[in-house]
Amino acid sequence: MITSKDNPKIKRVRALQTDSKARRAEKAFVVEGIRLVEEALGSRWDVGWVIYTEGLDERGQALLQAFIERGVLVEPVTLPVMESVSETQNPQGLLAILEARSMPLPVALDFIFIPDNIHDPGNLGTMLRTAAAAGLQGVLLPPGSVDPFSPKVVRSAMGAHFRLPIHSLSWEEINTIVSKEELNVYLAESGGGEVYTEVDWQSPLALVIGGEATGASVEARKLASKQVFIPMPGGSESLNAAAASAILFFEAVRQRASLASSTAT
Repeated sequence: MITSKDNPKIKRVRALQTDSKARRAEKAFVVEGIRLVEEALGSRWDVGWVIYTEGLDERGQALLQAFIERGVLVEPVTLPVMESVSETQNPQGLLAILEARSMPLPVALDFIFIPDNIHDPGNLGTMLRTAAAAGLQGVLLPPGSVDPFSPKVVRSAMGAHFRLPIHSLSWEEINTIVSKEELNVYLAESGGGEVYTEVDWQSPLALVIGGEATGASVEARKLASKQVFIPMPGGSESLNAAAASAILFFEAVRQRASLASSTAT
């Protein structure tokens, strides 16, 4: 059992939790809790090391056994040690270090998301979770975005990292993908362009949503072929970026489901 907070392995976990440079250098990130670790196992993600505290329930014990059977190093730690590396107030007693990688994008792209200038990790995580739920094919993160593998993003995304291709790219690379796939690029604005319900969401497209503080970047605006907005009769100036993304994603889901239904009949 690891009992010291100064153990080199524990220091490594702490660095991965707090330092994006460490995550990039090691190409690794941390997941905490039964549910996320379970999703990592189920997705066959590469897991390098697992630590746990005594007293895990039956579900947690089953996870440990599954990792052991896969040849993953599993080690017990004391509660104070777990608390020293956990990013949550009440650690669930299970933590894993995973390879930081991106799932490949599909061969033919039809609906992708470009979150631009998103600096709040909770917002980005929620957007990733919603994008995965809506069945988007991938997320392209431009320069300046918060690290998608930061602890708060990972927690807020609730397993989206294991189901959704998430790629940090330059604007040049994003432009290349958009051009190659002949995607329409819709930019969400707070009060300009077309009402989102009047827009055709059935064509191959990329949706750009800018950060709440600074809005979309110059590069995003150059890329956009259309601006869309969500009417707000209550008089609010704008919506939370994550809330706006959910509305727009599922309008696309609604329209595409309607098209599929009419085609089937």
